[in-house]
Amino acid sequence: MSHLQIFQASSGPGSGSHHPLPHFASNDPALIADELAKRGIGFERWPARAELPAGAGPEAVLAAYATEIARVQARGTYPTVDAIRITPEHPDREALRQKFLAEHTHSEDEVRFFVEGRGLFCLHIGEEVLQVLCEADDWISVPAGTRHWFDMGSAPQFCAIRFFDNPEGWVAQFTGDAIAGQFPLLD
Repeated sequence: MSHLQIFQASSGPGSGSHHPLPHFASNDPALIADELAKRGIGFERWPARAELPAGAGPEAVLAAYATEIARVQARGTYPTVDAIRITPEHPDREALRQKFLAEHTHSEDEVRFFVEGRGLFCLHIGEEVLQVLCEADDWISVPAGTRHWFDMGSAPQFCAIRFFDNPEGWVAQFTGDAIAGQFPLLD
Protein backbone atom coordinates (compact mmCIF):
# COMPACT_ATOMS: atom_id res chain seq x y z
CA MET A 1 0.00 0.00 0.00
CA SER A 2 1.31 3.44 -0.91
CA HIS A 3 2.32 5.49 2.10
CA LEU A 4 3.51 9.06 2.69
CA GLN A 5 5.26 10.41 5.77
CA ILE A 6 6.40 14.03 6.09
CA PHE A 7 9.13 14.98 8.57
CA GLN A 8 10.86 18.21 9.49
CA ALA A 9 14.29 18.03 7.88
CA SER A 10 15.84 18.97 11.22
CA SER A 11 14.07 16.11 13.07
CA GLY A 12 16.83 13.57 12.50
CA PRO A 13 19.07 12.18 15.25
CA GLY A 14 21.14 15.35 15.47
CA SER A 15 18.07 17.11 16.86
CA GLY A 16 18.01 14.86 19.92
CA SER A 17 15.52 12.36 18.51
CA HIS A 18 16.84 8.89 17.60
CA HIS A 19 13.74 8.04 15.54
CA PRO A 20 12.11 11.12 14.01
CA LEU A 21 8.33 11.27 14.08
CA PRO A 22 6.40 12.44 11.02
CA HIS A 23 4.07 15.41 11.27
CA PHE A 24 1.93 13.87 8.50
CA ALA A 25 1.29 10.26 7.53
CA SER A 26 -1.29 8.69 5.22
CA ASN A 27 -2.05 5.59 3.15
CA ASP A 28 -4.85 7.38 1.25
CA PRO A 29 -3.74 7.80 -2.41
CA ALA A 30 -5.84 10.98 -2.82
CA LEU A 31 -4.26 12.61 0.25
CA ILE A 32 -0.80 11.46 -0.84
CA ALA A 33 -1.31 12.95 -4.31
CA ASP A 34 -2.63 16.21 -2.79
CA GLU A 35 0.27 16.65 -0.34
CA LEU A 36 2.84 15.83 -3.02
CA ALA A 37 1.18 18.16 -5.55
CA LYS A 38 1.46 21.04 -3.05
CA ARG A 39 5.22 20.51 -3.28
CA GLY A 40 5.42 20.08 -7.06
CA ILE A 41 5.62 16.26 -7.08
CA GLY A 42 3.33 14.25 -9.36
CA PHE A 43 1.71 11.11 -7.97
CA GLU A 44 -0.96 8.92 -9.55
CA ARG A 45 -2.30 5.39 -9.16
CA TRP A 46 -2.44 3.40 -12.39
CA PRO A 47 -3.52 -0.21 -12.62
CA ALA A 48 -0.48 -2.45 -13.07
CA ARG A 49 -2.64 -4.67 -15.25
CA ALA A 50 -0.05 -6.99 -16.75
CA GLU A 51 0.98 -10.19 -15.01
CA LEU A 52 4.68 -10.47 -15.70
CA PRO A 53 6.39 -13.86 -15.65
CA ALA A 54 9.06 -14.28 -12.99
CA GLY A 55 12.30 -12.88 -14.28
CA ALA A 56 10.70 -11.00 -17.19
CA GLY A 57 13.38 -8.93 -18.90
CA PRO A 58 13.15 -5.24 -19.77
CA GLU A 59 11.81 -5.90 -23.28
CA ALA A 60 8.93 -8.00 -21.90
CA VAL A 61 8.09 -5.35 -19.29
CA LEU A 62 8.08 -2.56 -21.88
CA ALA A 63 5.94 -4.63 -24.26
CA ALA A 64 3.43 -5.47 -21.51
CA TYR A 65 3.00 -1.78 -20.64
CA ALA A 66 3.19 -0.33 -24.17
CA THR A 67 -0.19 1.45 -23.74
CA GLU A 68 0.88 3.26 -20.55
CA ILE A 69 4.27 4.13 -22.06
CA ALA A 70 2.60 5.56 -25.18
CA ARG A 71 0.25 7.64 -22.99
CA VAL A 72 3.21 9.21 -21.15
CA GLN A 73 5.30 9.67 -24.28
CA ALA A 74 2.38 11.30 -26.13
CA ARG A 75 2.89 14.29 -23.82
CA GLY A 76 6.20 14.80 -25.66
CA THR A 77 8.34 15.18 -22.54
CA TYR A 78 9.97 11.76 -22.08
CA PRO A 79 11.32 10.22 -25.30
CA THR A 80 13.52 7.66 -23.52
CA VAL A 81 12.12 4.77 -21.50
CA ASP A 82 13.55 1.66 -19.90
CA ALA A 83 12.61 -0.92 -17.29
CA ILE A 84 14.58 -1.83 -14.20
CA ARG A 85 14.09 -4.94 -12.11
CA ILE A 86 16.04 -5.49 -8.92
CA THR A 87 15.61 -8.70 -6.92
CA PRO A 88 17.31 -10.11 -3.82
CA GLU A 89 19.47 -12.22 -6.18
CA HIS A 90 20.75 -9.24 -8.20
CA PRO A 91 24.57 -9.40 -8.02
CA ASP A 92 24.97 -5.62 -7.62
CA ARG A 93 22.02 -5.03 -5.27
CA GLU A 94 24.09 -3.78 -2.31
CA ALA A 95 26.26 -1.44 -4.40
CA LEU A 96 23.16 -0.08 -6.16
CA ARG A 97 21.37 0.41 -2.85
CA GLN A 98 24.28 2.40 -1.44
CA LYS A 99 24.48 4.53 -4.59
CA PHE A 100 20.74 5.32 -4.54
CA LEU A 101 20.83 6.10 -0.77
CA ALA A 102 23.12 9.11 -1.22
CA GLU A 103 21.20 12.37 -1.59
CA HIS A 104 21.35 13.60 -5.18
CA THR A 105 19.60 15.65 -7.82
CA HIS A 106 19.09 15.24 -11.56
CA SER A 107 19.06 17.82 -14.34
CA GLU A 108 15.94 16.07 -15.65
CA ASP A 109 12.71 14.86 -14.05
CA GLU A 110 12.78 11.43 -12.39
CA VAL A 111 9.61 9.62 -13.46
CA ARG A 112 8.80 6.05 -12.40
CA PHE A 113 5.85 3.69 -12.77
CA PHE A 114 6.10 0.77 -10.35
CA VAL A 115 4.69 -2.41 -11.89
CA GLU A 116 5.89 -4.81 -9.16
CA GLY A 117 7.26 -4.61 -5.63
CA ARG A 118 8.11 -1.44 -3.77
CA GLY A 119 10.69 1.28 -3.14
CA LEU A 120 11.01 4.31 -0.86
CA PHE A 121 11.52 7.74 -2.43
CA CYS A 122 12.81 10.31 0.06
CA LEU A 123 12.46 13.91 -1.07
CA HIS A 124 14.30 16.77 0.67
CA ILE A 125 12.22 19.84 -0.14
CA GLY A 126 12.99 22.99 1.80
CA GLU A 127 12.72 22.20 5.50
CA GLU A 128 10.88 18.92 4.95
CA VAL A 129 11.73 15.33 4.14
CA LEU A 130 8.92 13.43 2.46
CA GLN A 131 9.10 9.64 2.36
CA VAL A 132 6.90 8.12 -0.32
CA LEU A 133 6.57 4.34 -0.25
CA CYS A 134 5.78 3.47 -3.86
CA GLU A 135 4.33 0.08 -4.69
CA ALA A 136 2.84 -1.58 -7.77
CA ASP A 137 0.40 0.81 -9.49
CA ASP A 138 2.22 3.98 -8.32
CA TRP A 139 3.43 6.59 -10.80
CA ILE A 140 5.66 9.34 -9.38
CA SER A 141 7.26 12.34 -11.06
CA VAL A 142 10.04 14.15 -9.21
CA PRO A 143 10.98 17.46 -10.87
CA ALA A 144 14.54 18.16 -12.00
CA GLY A 145 16.68 19.66 -9.25
CA THR A 146 14.75 18.06 -6.37
CA ARG A 147 17.09 16.75 -3.68
CA HIS A 148 16.24 13.11 -2.98
CA TRP A 149 17.41 9.56 -2.35
CA PHE A 150 15.86 6.15 -2.91
CA ASP A 151 15.87 3.02 -0.78
CA MET A 152 15.12 -0.34 -2.34
CA GLY A 153 15.69 -2.24 0.93
CA SER A 154 18.18 -4.92 1.90
CA ALA A 155 16.25 -7.58 -0.05
CA PRO A 156 15.03 -5.49 -2.99
CA GLN A 157 12.06 -6.66 -5.00
CA PHE A 158 10.73 -4.20 -7.55
CA CYS A 159 10.21 -3.55 -11.21
CA ALA A 160 9.69 -0.04 -12.49
CA ILE A 161 9.38 1.64 -15.85
CA ARG A 162 11.60 4.70 -15.98
CA PHE A 163 10.90 7.72 -18.21
CA PHE A 164 13.67 10.16 -19.19
CA ASP A 165 14.00 13.35 -21.17
CA ASN A 166 17.76 12.73 -21.33
CA PRO A 167 18.84 9.92 -23.69
CA GLU A 168 21.71 9.20 -21.28
CA GLY A 169 19.11 7.99 -18.76
CA TRP A 170 19.83 8.16 -15.04
CA VAL A 171 22.54 10.76 -14.35
CA ALA A 172 22.92 11.90 -10.73
CA GLN A 173 24.65 14.89 -9.18
CA PHE A 174 25.41 13.95 -5.56
CA THR A 175 24.95 16.73 -2.99
CA GLY A 176 27.37 15.42 -0.36
CA ASP A 177 24.73 16.12 2.33
CA ALA A 178 24.51 13.31 4.93
CA ILE A 179 20.82 13.98 5.66
CA ALA A 180 19.75 10.65 4.13
CA GLY A 181 21.35 8.81 7.05
CA GLN A 182 19.10 10.63 9.55
CA PHE A 183 15.80 9.11 8.44
CA PRO A 184 14.24 5.64 8.45
CA LEU A 185 15.09 3.18 5.70
CA LEU A 186 12.73 0.82 3.92
CA ASP A 187 13.50 -2.06 6.28
